[in-house]
Amino acid sequence: MNHERTCKIKIVENGPYIVTGSVPLYEKNIVSKGKITELEDGRELHQAEKYALCRCGKSENAPFCDGAHIKVGFNGVEKASREKFEDRAVRIEGPNLDLLDDHRCAYARLCHKKDGKAWRLTKKSDNPEFREEAIIAASECPAGRIVAYDKTGKAIETEYEPSIEILQDPEQQAKASLSVKGNIPIESAEGFIYEIRNRVTLCRCGKSKIKPFCDASHIDADRLKAAGFDV
Repeated sequence: MNHERTCKIKIVENGPYIVTGSVPLYEKNIVSKGKITELEDGRELHQAEKYALCRCGKSENAPFCDGAHIKVGFNGVEKASREKFEDRAVRIEGPNLDLLDDHRCAYARLCHKKDGKAWRLTKKSDNPEFREEAIIAASECPAGRIVAYDKTGKAIETEYEPSIEILQDPEQQAKASLSVKGNIPIESAEGFIYEIRNRVTLCRCGKSKIKPFCDASHIDADRLKAAGFDV
């Protein structure tokens, strides 16, 4: 079975994400360990061929939809750019590696490694260890904000199987984004198919200004400012 063709996420107007194709569903906790951040397994979640995930942030059965979007009058209008990643991203050049960055950040912090963040590591990619660390940092970014490219212009990506991870952020006291991996097509409420990508994060707090994608609005603005995040 070709999961990349049979899996799909359909956005309901002012409603949930409808996931079809038996996409595996996991919960992951964002955990800081010194200078690095990792994902740890969370609770087991119900698996099904088809399920609806909350988009408004008000479900009492999260991550699943319970119809709360109707009660609260959720406005789920999609405002994200429909440009392709490479067209909207900026290029950070390093000696032996480049990084493309579209600034679409979910603040999962998985780009933080022991020797620095992905951007700093790219600038020092003449060091083989830093280059490898930069590639790992980029490929673990759940939002797909950053992608590493070799000097021939080829993207360096980990091949993920289709899956959805419900990210929780205990450190920030927040329910984080939906991490979508493995080139799962995402269809807008009006039928537009967003660029199919290996990694993206979808909003599940209902507050993002770039719906359906996450922009870290699930985290308190003061916390983000204190962390040096541009809000």
